[in-house]
Amino acid sequence: MNLAYIPSPSHGVLYLGPIPLRGYAFCIIIGVFVAVWLGNKRWIARGGQSGTVADIAVWAVPFGLVGGRLYHVITDYELYFSEGRDWVDAFKVWEGGLGIWGAIALGALGAWIGARRRGVPMPAYADAVAPGIAFAQAIGRWGNWFNQELYGRETHLPWALHITSSEGGRVPGYYHPTFLYESLWCVGVGLLVIWADRRFQLGHGRAFALYVAAYCVGRGWIEYMRVDDAHHILGLRLNDWTALIVFLLAVAYMVLSAKKRPGREAVVEPGASGGSAEDASDAPAADASDQSSAGASDAPAKGASDSPAAGEQARAEGEERTGDSQESPQDETESARKS
Repeated sequence: MNLAYIPSPSHGVLYLGPIPLRGYAFCIIIGVFVAVWLGNKRWIARGGQSGTVADIAVWAVPFGLVGGRLYHVITDYELYFSEGRDWVDAFKVWEGGLGIWGAIALGALGAWIGARRRGVPMPAYADAVAPGIAFAQAIGRWGNWFNQELYGRETHLPWALHITSSEGGRVPGYYHPTFLYESLWCVGVGLLVIWADRRFQLGHGRAFALYVAAYCVGRGWIEYMRVDDAHHILGLRLNDWTALIVFLLAVAYMVLSAKKRPGREAVVEPGASGGSAEDASDAPAADASDQSSAGASDAPAKGASDSPAAGEQARAEGEERTGDSQESPQDETESARKS
């Protein structure tokens, strides 16, 4: 028996009267709020409007939940459609079972729809929300702790996870807390993306690609430690192959994107206050054109005053006007006598 270990909750559901409060669902909801909050801050810092991230998330989150559930059900179909199983359980998301690969893929589709409706570039939006997604995953993984699922091989390390449930073929004992490993890894990925984005000014989707690549590296070794049933191809779990393929695609995108579109987007949301950067860059040219036009309008007058002939004519006209406007005292007396 281990003297030090991570205890598992006796149950993952609390009841508020007839309303069930599930730990797994709470972790997902908190993760979404963190992702939207941080994404909004990063979007505003990039020059976007407050609220845009949340508006697009209204599309991305439902799509992501459906995609995550679809990936899980398809890759673990025997849990729901084999003999003795109830296919209705495939809709019970609160009992666990969301595949991050499907969640990111279909969630990206939802985000693309929302981004088009808002008129913002999808790569810039993805860069803004990338670290928040990593932190959301870190929080969401604690839902597996509430459900006593997705643990690793047996271990007697001080941080071993104590599994007490025997449902679903579980064997009570002490195991590697792979949920904790992945949670900590995701925190590290989020911090890495924030640092790299500030250091290298990542743009055009490269911050998001870095998040994907870094997550895949961690998911590869964590997946290798898990002991839950999974499909194997050439001795590797299906999720290991998925992580490898997605990692290569993410790295390829980063390399090609950096060559084709270096730098970062100057404007991420037309009409936002931060979008004045483009207007500001045009301001000197506008001022110069105004000055040149003003100079052109003043040029004839200035030239006329500088010409000797024009100056002599102006003085003559001035003397004539002065002579007309000023009358001598004798003229005034004579005029009064006549009247």
